[in-house]
Amino acid sequence: MGRGKIEIKRIENPSNRQVTYSKRRNGIIKKAKEIAVLCDAKVSLVIYGSSGKMHEYCSPSTTLIEMLDNYQRSTGKKLWDAKHENLNNEIDRIKKENDTLQIKLRQLKGQDITSLNHKELMVIEEALENGLISIRDRQMEHVKMLRKNEKMLKEENSQLQYELQQRMAAVDGNVREINDLYIPMPFAVRVQPIQPDLHERI
Repeated sequence: MGRGKIEIKRIENPSNRQVTYSKRRNGIIKKAKEIAVLCDAKVSLVIYGSSGKMHEYCSPSTTLIEMLDNYQRSTGKKLWDAKHENLNNEIDRIKKENDTLQIKLRQLKGQDITSLNHKELMVIEEALENGLISIRDRQMEHVKMLRKNEKMLKEENSQLQYELQQRMAAVDGNVREINDLYIPMPFAVRVQPIQPDLHERI
């Protein structure tokens, strides 16, 4: 008995909708793989679910870029506008600039300098000397700052020691005043009366 026809409309239940999406997505990707193998066709498939997650398939004989280029040529529809072309040019420029900077960095480290001529070596030497001067200036600033901090800490320490001595002197003066006011009282000695020896009477 065959399955009944399903009305093609949005599935309202989110759980059922997700299950159906997963099954049908896997089914359509399987069909894309089969047609690519059986018919030697170039197939590219991109699916975005309601969550925004992407699934794709591209036959081994091609790439998505090639497919888009072929689509653009076949339909005459321009997928890449001037803005995208400018972005691609900017990316290429940045890549080249990055490669150049990487080469210069290696040369400043003393690597890959065999191909440089005398003038280029002099430029690198001057750059290194200027860098060394800047580093030494920064070191001197750091040393001056440390010395200044050390001086401030010494002054603060001296001030704290002075305040401590003043407080100790005040405490010592108060103790002396208390000792001067203290008059020792004579001890009262209580003498027990002599009791007669009861054993002698017996």
